[in-house]
Amino acid sequence: MAEALHHFIGGRIVAGTSGRTSEVFNPATGEVKAKVDLASAAELDSAVQTAKAAFPGWAATAPLQRARIMFRFKELLEANKAKLAELIGSEHGKVLGDAAGEVTRGIEVVEFACGIPQLLKGEFNENVGTGVDAYSVRQPLGVVAGITPFNFPAMVPMWMFPVALACGNAFILKPSERDPSAPLYLAELLKQAGLPDGVFNVVNGDKEAVDAILAHPDIEAVSFVGSTPIAEYVYRTGTSTNKRVQALGGAKNHMIVMPDADMDQATDALMGAAYGSAGERCMAISVAVAVGDAGDKLMERLEPRVRGLKIGAYTDAEAEMGPLVTRQHYEKVKGYVDLGVQEGAKLVVDGRDFRMQGYENGYFIGGCLFDEVKPEMRIYKEEIFGPVLAVMRSGSYEDALDLVNAHEFGNGTAIFTRDGDAARNFAQRARIGMVGINVPIPVPMAFHSFGGWKRSLFGDHHMHGPEGVRFYTRLKAVTTRWPTGIRSGAEFVMPTMK
Repeated sequence: MAEALHHFIGGRIVAGTSGRTSEVFNPATGEVKAKVDLASAAELDSAVQTAKAAFPGWAATAPLQRARIMFRFKELLEANKAKLAELIGSEHGKVLGDAAGEVTRGIEVVEFACGIPQLLKGEFNENVGTGVDAYSVRQPLGVVAGITPFNFPAMVPMWMFPVALACGNAFILKPSERDPSAPLYLAELLKQAGLPDGVFNVVNGDKEAVDAILAHPDIEAVSFVGSTPIAEYVYRTGTSTNKRVQALGGAKNHMIVMPDADMDQATDALMGAAYGSAGERCMAISVAVAVGDAGDKLMERLEPRVRGLKIGAYTDAEAEMGPLVTRQHYEKVKGYVDLGVQEGAKLVVDGRDFRMQGYENGYFIGGCLFDEVKPEMRIYKEEIFGPVLAVMRSGSYEDALDLVNAHEFGNGTAIFTRDGDAARNFAQRARIGMVGINVPIPVPMAFHSFGGWKRSLFGDHHMHGPEGVRFYTRLKAVTTRWPTGIRSGAEFVMPTMK
């Protein structure tokens, strides 16, 4: 019998009342693993009212005390990393090593949030006027919400809520209904760490819950990660109700391979960046742009490596790549490969007919490798979100750079070269939010901030790091004067320094 997954509101598991549920699958077997409640607008409001009631006490808690809870949460995450990885693998499908790596990257944001007393320090000026001092502080917003995708069910929520909570906000998390168990377990660990009830809540749901979040008058800010069409919808709908919104969208990340690059290193980088997590990453490299004679050298190395990918269930310690998350997504990715063939791209490695012995009902697809991809093809223009790598040929560095800069997405990019001038030029001129130099997936460490440019980001703030602190707080300036025995009478002009 499938497990029943509910909401986490007010420090406890709360069964849904909407009567609607969604099936959660094990992608390796195609079997229904659980059924998760889908919240109505009324259930979302109940969670918001709970968070709203908890907010004043939490906001008044000293930042050092909030940091100590984050420290305990970090310790619990490290102690339970294997369990989190198991939950992620069983519902998302990614192999356990990749799932554990996801948890590690989330823990790094918690570590950053542990420094919140330092991060919230304001500024002070003495005697901005005669007997007048001025200072600034950053204060929490109130109730804030996060809407997170299926591909990183632990890490992406931890891009959001540790910083938000450390800043003194109460949080509503709406995770993906495809793999909700890891977020629910994070809520339990936060409670064990000593977080007061109601400060962190998990509401499972679909579009009805998303729309309720965007419309709710007591939610001050929304963080979102997902596809570009939904990111734009979240941004425009949320800001129309006067919310602060950061919405991270899709990507088509290019990696330029220069003729002087270490081809073995570039091939290793592409294998991990294109096929890790079955390509279900917003920072996956899905386009390799080979400059000059780099193309043939790269392809002769890539083809046997892609054919030899070790594919298996998340429980297989030897597996390099697991299945796709759902049957629908499998069909979508397979359809893109069909389309690439129709468009005239050269399908060098065809993974469409891959079958996993003993897992015939799983959502497995083999690695796919295209060559001679052209800019007008849909498999180049659109985000596939699967293990499909498109190789393009470019006659010059300038043409390769133009390809990168002309694309509508601007999330991440990389260049592989031994030439310092080319690397520096690329870092300066690429109109992309995150750039790697001989690093294929340039995800910043937690004490920097994550975010793309162009249609990969809607809003003014990137996630976690210093930008995260700014997003989850408001700046307040205070000007003070105390009686000194000096009176100058009423002033009817703007105050100035005298």
